[in-house]
Amino acid sequence: MILLDADYKTENKKPVVRLFCKDNNRRPVIALDRSFKPYIYVIPKDIEKCKEKLEKFDVEEIKVIEKRDLGKKIKVLKVVFLHPQEVPKVRDKIRKLNEVKEIREYDIPFYRRYLIDNNLFPMSKIIAEGKEYKRGDVTFIELEKPPKVLKDVYHDYKILAFDIEVRNPKGMPRPEKDEIIMISIVGNSGIKKVISSEGSTLNFVEEVSNEKEILERFKEIVKSENPDIIIGYNSDNFDFPYIRDRARKLGIKLDLGVDGSEIKFVRRGFSTAAMIKGILHVDLYWVIRQYIRLDTYTLERVYYELFGEEKKLGIPGDELWKYWDSDEKRDELFKYSLDDAESTYKIAKKILPLILELTRIVGQPLSDIARMTTGQQVEWFLIRKAFERNELVPNKPSKAELEERKRRRPVGGYVKEPEKGLHEDLVQFDFKSLYPSIIISKNVSPDTLTNEDKKDVYVAPESGHKFLKKPKGFIPSIIGEILDERAEIKEKMKKTKDPLEKKILNVQQEALKRLANTMYGVYGYPNFRWYCIECAEAITAWGRKYIKETIKEAEKFGFHTVYADTDGFYATYKPKSRTNK
Repeated sequence: MILLDADYKTENKKPVVRLFCKDNNRRPVIALDRSFKPYIYVIPKDIEKCKEKLEKFDVEEIKVIEKRDLGKKIKVLKVVFLHPQEVPKVRDKIRKLNEVKEIREYDIPFYRRYLIDNNLFPMSKIIAEGKEYKRGDVTFIELEKPPKVLKDVYHDYKILAFDIEVRNPKGMPRPEKDEIIMISIVGNSGIKKVISSEGSTLNFVEEVSNEKEILERFKEIVKSENPDIIIGYNSDNFDFPYIRDRARKLGIKLDLGVDGSEIKFVRRGFSTAAMIKGILHVDLYWVIRQYIRLDTYTLERVYYELFGEEKKLGIPGDELWKYWDSDEKRDELFKYSLDDAESTYKIAKKILPLILELTRIVGQPLSDIARMTTGQQVEWFLIRKAFERNELVPNKPSKAELEERKRRRPVGGYVKEPEKGLHEDLVQFDFKSLYPSIIISKNVSPDTLTNEDKKDVYVAPESGHKFLKKPKGFIPSIIGEILDERAEIKEKMKKTKDPLEKKILNVQQEALKRLANTMYGVYGYPNFRWYCIECAEAITAWGRKYIKETIKEAEKFGFHTVYADTDGFYATYKPKSRTNK
């Protein structure tokens, strides 16, 4: 079966991890694990004295274990709790103990911890063993042990895109006043319709009696279609909150979750995400913001950027109500609404493969990955890798540390402003994965940074920061694995003659490329757990050195640089024999 999502709930004062899955026939399955318990790591000043103090707290278990902290072996106390809610209640008290040097990994959400510790990757096939029973259409499995991930990759997801329209004669739609007049739905099962309280001769319009029936019918379709993923555009901020508010006003229970739960709104980053248990909700607006730089992020603008053509239909938002009120223009509004849902679906088909692949690589739920910055994706990827290597995860900075970090900014890459004019016979010089290559070749990592005078070190230009040549640093080793895997995938792409396999492999290598290229930037990102300003400064210094040297060398062969930026430059060819005439 396919693992889609995870969370936990409390039963009899104990946490129960829930894994939301679909079986081979697309039927919902919820696997329950009652054995997993939350924990934190305590770095003690004195192990025995610290252990004695910790035993006075209401904890489940205390173990002395060996971990690595920035490459150095240390002994720590693994403090196990009965329930995740106990961790925030006592962590500050534990931190303040005289016998405690530091506490770690106290802020990793319980369900994410479960996925990491049990080597589970959402959007992957898994095998789960345990006692099965049914409640309605849902199969429950009481797990005997954590599931195992299969190597087979699953791609055949059922997707549903939707969009709502509101009658708003007084400007911005107000859920307390303005009714929903139609909901459009498009999916890869073949569904394509607009549910509305007005009829039409258009065959895709389904007429119902009123707004309440629009919402009831929408709920009915979502349940009957049983999608793996539901897609919207700005649906976190507008569509789902509006649907929720109107449903409340009309007395409708939006129990869309496979467990019978209603839509929940939870904090994710800088926004609030609409979550449906057992169905992955992706708001494409947040995804696009992370992957494409645009002057504006309207659906129309994004569609044009991705497909090079205008959306079929467009109606100004403040005039929608006029089209609704007009018998002559209403069909145009139906077409416009369907076009919005179709455009959302088309964008999803183009963007989702990359996000799905990142989900499988990073190992956190799609609903979370789709709302993370690329830096956050890298951080969760490294947290998983740290667990695999028995490395302690660094803490997030305190407010004071964060402010201090923000005051220090590394110098960026070398930039030569473009020469004005029209240039012919341009040649592009481009470094292949410049910054990731520097990190690997110079072993740039917080755990290899040293102030000691040693022979076996790499010394960065300008700053003089030194990095040990051996052993291999934590982050350079991870990037090296990513680049090696990407090279293997690209080799497979060359060999395969299957167009579908080539397409899938291309998405995989693009996801790995994105992770590798992001890892440089996060060294200088103030909120990053593995933040290291010296690493960021060293990388850009080496980058500037290499590009300047290459430009100088190219000039010897008659090339003249007209523009340079970070990891490449453009030049015109001017042979000396021609310039000397």
